[in-house]
Amino acid sequence: MSAVLDVVSGVLVVLGALLAVTAGVGLVRFGDLWLRMHAGTKPQVAGLLLVLAGCALQFTHRVGVIASLLLVAFFQVLTAPVSAHVLARAGHRSGAVPRDGLVHDDLARAVGGAGAGEDDADDPDDPDGPVGDAPGR
Repeated sequence: MSAVLDVVSGVLVVLGALLAVTAGVGLVRFGDLWLRMHAGTKPQVAGLLLVLAGCALQFTHRVGVIASLLLVAFFQVLTAPVSAHVLARAGHRSGAVPRDGLVHDDLARAVGGAGAGEDDADDPDDPDGPVGDAPGR
């Protein structure tokens, strides 16, 4: 049984490491902010979770180690989307996001960036109507 756990654990750790390397390569190779955010969050978190699962299989009888691994996984899953959201807003405010490919730019009104208020008052697809400088947005 120990040999099977070792093999499964090794496969999980190697797959997780490959996903983490893929995330690093994506951060270097991708030129767009949206693509870099995707590469920095999704495969990185999945890779870390696989590595943590592989480590957890090696320490099945150590409750303290498993609890620590679960805390690491929890906080990583909790903070990765928040950091991606902050990066998206900062990139949008600084103009690093190419807006020509956007169909509808809701964030421009919310942060008051370039293009805020353009054709928003007569937009039939906007359920909120004109927002303007609403607090909290």
